[in-house]
Amino acid sequence: MANTIVVIGGSAAGMGAAGAAKQVDPDARVVVFTELQDVAYSPCGIPYVHGKEIDSFDRLILLGKEHYEAQGFDIRYETVVSAINLVDRTVEVPGQPAVRFDRLVIGTGFEYERPDIPGIDLDGLYYVRDIRAAQRWDETLDTVKRAVIAGAQPIGVEMATALAQRGIETHLVDPHPWAMAEIADPDIMAPVEDSWREMGVHVHLNTEVKAFLGTERVHAVATSDGDIPVDMVVIGAKKRPNNHLAAQAGIKLGSTGGIIVDEHMQTSVPGVFAAGDCVEVPQGTTGVPVQGLSGSHAYAQGKVAGSGAAGKLRSYSPVYVPWGLVGGKWMVGGVSFGEALAGALGLPFVLGVAEGISRARYYPDFKKIRVKLLAEPGTLKLIGAQLVGGEGVKERCDFLAMAARKGLTLHDIAWMENVYSPAIGALNEPMALAAQNGLAAAGQA
Repeated sequence: MANTIVVIGGSAAGMGAAGAAKQVDPDARVVVFTELQDVAYSPCGIPYVHGKEIDSFDRLILLGKEHYEAQGFDIRYETVVSAINLVDRTVEVPGQPAVRFDRLVIGTGFEYERPDIPGIDLDGLYYVRDIRAAQRWDETLDTVKRAVIAGAQPIGVEMATALAQRGIETHLVDPHPWAMAEIADPDIMAPVEDSWREMGVHVHLNTEVKAFLGTERVHAVATSDGDIPVDMVVIGAKKRPNNHLAAQAGIKLGSTGGIIVDEHMQTSVPGVFAAGDCVEVPQGTTGVPVQGLSGSHAYAQGKVAGSGAAGKLRSYSPVYVPWGLVGGKWMVGGVSFGEALAGALGLPFVLGVAEGISRARYYPDFKKIRVKLLAEPGTLKLIGAQLVGGEGVKERCDFLAMAARKGLTLHDIAWMENVYSPAIGALNEPMALAAQNGLAAAGQA
């Protein structure tokens, strides 16, 4: 009899798991439960549809429902799993018979932290996540004159840019002294903040949201710096692991609230795997658990979990967390630690910084790029990086994350080989320049 593999969650982790399970065991019965109307769409693209860089939400749906039917997946759309019964090896769905599983993958993702602010239940507050809700909000945006972004977390940064490009008077309110202060360094975000102001965004830093004002619908946001009249508010809240089902089933959770998994993405219960924003995994330099990473992390974890659920154990390595996004007219990104985060954690480091360019200086439309490298004192192994530039940030973050994983030092990066072609790369690679400056700072130039 074919094994039944149940997957809870239809986003990157869940569908990555479902696909991997079918690859390993084509005869397996794979049942996917999702609370939403769609699976395998890219919520990360929503701000770019709102900002009109992408012309349709349909482009965010990677494959149609008919594709998954043809592949033999049993996908239960708009279906809530209410409980996991580990004794009977079933998942429970209200009003339907329980579904038995041989192996289970939990990919329940995240939920936004609910701010403890008066007026949080008013209409007109937008949490950016579900593509169908985003479509409805996009129609609303056509009538919006003024909006507040409450919180300069990554989604808030992207939405501030999107709404400004949409021609909406946009106010970004955040209690920290610079945007994304828990992730990025102030000098990395300074160009972004300047470009926002050029785009007309009103940047309210060191400013707390005190209340959302209104009777049924929000009409103003009370802040520590005064009230701001609004037509809508985007909540730029932090992501928290959606761990309720796992916790109720007695599956062990970690210090971040994410589900504890081993290197095979298996939970504390044999035969039960988990992946994505609902789990925690070790950071490579410190071993400290982290969660709430990117869609690419979720998908890769899902592939490992689904493969294991189908009988072929694979391993997922500790993470060095390359990240990146567009803020204003700039790309920003990093790997693991910047100066601010390393300092807050008490991690000592050697710092190398350089300003470079993305192409030959004489080639039209070259872009500036700033690179910061953090290395472990003594060994000079790379432990983190931060970048801001007009292009080429993503590729460098990917490289630097792999460099940190493989234990490369500032010596290795300082004298690395690099492509020199006027149209795509400058003679002096900015990462190498930053590493050389780091060596000089460490007295090893």
